Amino acid sequence: MGKNFRALVIHELENGHFERLIENKNTDSLPQGELLISVHYSTLNYKDGLSAKGHKGITRCYPHTPGVDAAGIVEESQSKKFKVGDSVLVTGYDLGMNTSGGFAEYIRVPEKWVVKLPETLSLREAMIYGTAGFTAALSIYEIERHGIKPDMGKLLVTGATGGVGCLAVAMAANSGFHVIASTGKIQCKEFLKTIGAKEVIERNTVIDKSNKPLLPKRWIAAIDTVGGTTLSSIIRATDNRGVVTCMGLVESDKLETTVYPFILRGITLAGIDSAERPMDIRLKIWDDIAHRLRLKAPEYIVKEIGLENLSVEIDRILAAGQIGKVLVNLKK
Repeated sequence: MGKNFRALVIHELENGHFERLIENKNTDSLPQGELLISVHYSTLNYKDGLSAKGHKGITRCYPHTPGVDAAGIVEESQSKKFKVGDSVLVTGYDLGMNTSGGFAEYIRVPEKWVVKLPETLSLREAMIYGTAGFTAALSIYEIERHGIKPDMGKLLVTGATGGVGCLAVAMAANSGFHVIASTGKIQCKEFLKTIGAKEVIERNTVIDKSNKPLLPKRWIAAIDTVGGTTLSSIIRATDNRGVVTCMGLVESDKLETTVYPFILRGITLAGIDSAERPMDIRLKIWDDIAHRLRLKAPEYIVKEIGLENLSVEIDRILAAGQIGKVLVNLKK
C-alpha cells in the first residue's frame, strides 16, 4: 500500500483553461522508477510556470504536477547506486514536464536522473541553486572552457533579476569576473550590486535596432537569458574571440543576425541545454556549485514559501515579476 502525500495538480478544463489545486495523492499513482524520494525542497522555474498554465510544448497531458527540481531523501530503492536514507537531488530530464514533478511531497524517478547530494550542500541550499543555478554554472563552464578569463574583459548578464540571471551574476562575480548586470527592473540596482554586479545597466541600453552587422565592443563574454533582439545585439557587441551563452526566450525565440560577428570576430555562441546534459558533466557542474562557485550568502536571492503559496508565485513568474529565487519547502 502506497503513502499518501500532497501535491500541486494542474487540471485542464473543458473551456481550454487550466486550474491549480493542492490535492491528496498516493505514491501508487506515481510513474515507474527505481527510486521513491521524499521531497524536502523544490524551486520555481519559468518552465514550471509554462507547465502550470497549460503549455503543451512543455507538458502534453493533464492532470499534472510541475516542478523540474527536487531535493530529498530516498525512501524506497531498487537501485544499486542509491540506498534508503541517501540525500539526493534531481534537476532536468523529464521531471515536472511529462513526469510528475517536485511540487509534491514525493516523486518516483529513474536512478539515471539522480545526483547524490554533494557533502558541502544541504538539501535546502541545493534547491536555492536548482536548475537555475545549474544553468548559470553551465554557462560559466562554457565561457571558461573556451579560454575566457576575468582579466580579458567584462561579462554581461541579461535578465539579471530572474532566477538564472541573479545566480549567474553572483557565480560569475565569485569567479572573478567584472559583471555587468542588465535588467528592466533598474529599481533593483542595489540588490544586483549586493550579489556581485560591478555595473547595473537598463536593458534598453543593450538593445540595438540599427541592423548594423557589428557594434562597438563592450564585453568579452555574455550570459543571455532573454533571446530575441537582445541576443542579436549582444553578439554584435562582443569582443574578438568572445563567448555568448544562450538559454532563454522570454523576449523572443527568434534570432536575427549576420555571420559577421562569427567570421570577423570569431564569436562563439554556446547553447545551454541544462535538462539533458550527460551525467559526467552534470556531476562536474554540481561539484563546481558545491565548491568553487558556492555563494557565501545565498539568502540574499531566495524567498521561501510553502506549497499553499505557490500559485501566487507562478502568476508572478509568468508576468516577469520574479526577483531572485522562489524556494518551495514541502515540509512547511
